[in-house]
Amino acid sequence: MKIQLIHPPVYVNPHALTALRPAPPLGLAYIAASLRKAGHEVSVLDAVAEAPTQTTPEGRVRRLGLTTDQILERIDRDTQALAITNMWSFSWPAVRTMIHAIRKHNADKTIVCGGEHFTGLPEFSMRTAPIDYIVLGEGEEIAVELFAKLDSGEPFDPAEIKGLCWRRGEEIVKNERAERRKNVDEIPWPAWDLFSLKAYDENNFVTGIKFGMTVPILATRGCPYSCTYCSSPRMWTTRWYPRDPIDVANEIEFYTKEYGANNFPFQDLTAIIKKEWVVAFANELVKRDLDINWQMPSGTRCEVVDDEVADLLYRSGGRSLCFAPESGSEHTRKLIKKK
Repeated sequence: MKIQLIHPPVYVNPHALTALRPAPPLGLAYIAASLRKAGHEVSVLDAVAEAPTQTTPEGRVRRLGLTTDQILERIDRDTQALAITNMWSFSWPAVRTMIHAIRKHNADKTIVCGGEHFTGLPEFSMRTAPIDYIVLGEGEEIAVELFAKLDSGEPFDPAEIKGLCWRRGEEIVKNERAERRKNVDEIPWPAWDLFSLKAYDENNFVTGIKFGMTVPILATRGCPYSCTYCSSPRMWTTRWYPRDPIDVANEIEFYTKEYGANNFPFQDLTAIIKKEWVVAFANELVKRDLDINWQMPSGTRCEVVDDEVADLLYRSGGRSLCFAPESGSEHTRKLIKKK
């Protein structure tokens, strides 16, 4: 089946001081790899990478990336389905406009959406945009199952696919959530060959500090905590699954050779949970002597970072580590239900 994945434009505010910047779409790259492994013909339309310096004024903010008309021009006429991701809800107006335009000009194509925003607000998203299906939460296995059904050409009951939101006539149906995937080492590495990492790197569209050619990494999935102000429990549940430290090191070493990368921001929600894991990972990097920088700009817990761990993190190339205390007041932490 021919599937075109779309990374939509994003909103940026030139008047605000913010740590949020566009970055290579790691989740979409994972989906691309899984769909390709399943035998589908996958292409990518990256609205940010294809127009990284183009902005369009929209009120007090600007939309970065291709315009809606430019996106429509780049949609493959022969593709049978479009898969659209959106992480940040503040970019939803731009994404919604794009989806409406796509539907108007591509009535024959199936539109499937996924990501943090769609998982957090599936019914709202389907009420306000002509979406056929929404994949809830961790998306690789659900997407592979859904597109296999669509590719077969045979009638199927969407109610049988866990982790799916869909339409039954005028009714919006949200199925039971799928179980989290435990063996995360079986998930293929992101299909970065389908994306322009160079465009992101040259325009400083990276998370954290830019030390050089950058490729994002995901070493663990999920977070065991349930802070009420965070979307993680809804997106990932409260299960935390680490990858094999050797496999993570293998991926990093591959990128140093394939792309000349030497800077690796980890996109994990909370990578440092178990001391044994982080020690094994850091020791593996030290052993390989790769001459790289890696960092955790998304934040992590500090409970297991003692003198031994801190020394290993630095010797293995760790150069930036963000903690997320939220508040120095225990009273405030209780009020915001930090868990």
